[in-house]
Amino acid sequence: MKIIAVCGMGIGTSVLLKMNTEKVLELLGVHAEVQAADMAKAKREGAEADIILTTPELVFQLEHMPGIIVPIEHVFDLTEIRQKLSNVLS
Repeated sequence: MKIIAVCGMGIGTSVLLKMNTEKVLELLGVHAEVQAADMAKAKREGAEADIILTTPELVFQLEHMPGIIVPIEHVFDLTEIRQKLSNVLS
């Protein structure tokens, strides 16, 4: 499974979201490759992603992507990330 965490520049929010997603996946016992990406990289390489994590304000820019788009309000909130990932993984 491939997951990409997307933000506008690919160096701040996406990296935090990637790290917290990896923590949650470990807790869930799920193996996945998680990458941080900026919007341009996500549009180029995102077709390979099963799940796309991003902030709500960027969802509309990724709607054409084939993966499941999961908006995350609070990138530090492991409970939110765990709940939303659990919903799409089940």
